[in-house]
Amino acid sequence: MTAVVEVSGAGFRPYEVVVGRGLLGTLGARVAPLAQGRTVVITDETVARLHGQAALASLKAAGVPGRLLTVPPGEGSKSFAELERVIDRLLAFGLDRQDVVVALGGGVVGDLAGLAAALFMRGVDFVQVPTTLLAQVDSSVGGKTAIDTPRGKNLVGAFHQPRLVVADIDVLATLPGRQLRSGWAEVLKHGLICDPAFFDWLAGDGAVGAAGDPAALERAVVRSVEIKSAIVGEDEKEAGRRALLNLGHTFGHAIEAELGFDETRLTHGEAVALGCALAFRFSAAQGLCPAGEAERAEAVIAAAGLPTRVAQAGGFGSAALLKRMAGDKKAEAGRLTLILARGVGEAVVAKDVDATAVRAFLEREIAAG
Repeated sequence: MTAVVEVSGAGFRPYEVVVGRGLLGTLGARVAPLAQGRTVVITDETVARLHGQAALASLKAAGVPGRLLTVPPGEGSKSFAELERVIDRLLAFGLDRQDVVVALGGGVVGDLAGLAAALFMRGVDFVQVPTTLLAQVDSSVGGKTAIDTPRGKNLVGAFHQPRLVVADIDVLATLPGRQLRSGWAEVLKHGLICDPAFFDWLAGDGAVGAAGDPAALERAVVRSVEIKSAIVGEDEKEAGRRALLNLGHTFGHAIEAELGFDETRLTHGEAVALGCALAFRFSAAQGLCPAGEAERAEAVIAAAGLPTRVAQAGGFGSAALLKRMAGDKKAEAGRLTLILARGVGEAVVAKDVDATAVRAFLEREIAAG
């Protein structure tokens, strides 16, 4: 059964997130009302082999001219060099403002294609067709687009909302188990932020979603999109409540950056899972969250096959991690802003967090192994 979640806010045009099974074949019919000209489907080489021709065939059947533009798979494509190449190809194809960019892939493709669409001709429409669980529940919704720099993740980007998001549960069947679990980390994060009942379901009957159960995945995607869309609708530019969606990200991004964004060592979802566990334990250490709540969050994350301890990602120094955290986008005037928790389902934005306390916490975590 297909579900439709509307994303709307004061600062942008409303759009729909369509979630269901067998939706890739309907892509052309859904894009046709939006495309007055042509489409370019931006995807990575792996997804192109799996789903590229199906996407083009659907567009052709609906009378929408389309062509494929591929990028290398992996976080390395979120770079200035690849962004320049993509925009150059759009120019070479002769695209104009009436044309539509379709992002077919995971978060890397969505971020890169979305930023290219935001910059090309000062902004053209784009459609998100997320093919990973991580992208379906997180990066495809909300309009954040970005590339990385050697100094950190997602530091150069723009807010550019899609016209439509099409999340086909069936394409998740092609995901390796590790990638599926990585996406499950973001699903768990949504429950940890503001929906304890959803988290209870994820910890119980819904846990089969982490292993690929389609019915559980569909319910998890729909609820995650509902949560994110409600938050984005209130705060598109992350001036307030939207920052809650970054639970686990400041710790996680710091570790990712120290690893050089090497997804063979730690995927983004794994970093988020580890970061959520760290955020809950730091909250408990600061007396903000009951220790039992932090232990419960950690246990559910671990049960999904996700990391909860720093040593699982590698060896790090507390000073290096703290420096990375200080460069996070949420930092203000050099002061740390962290998303912490009072308990499961009750995340809070904590400004001006004591860096000394964070470093001492990191030293304990590193020493614990």
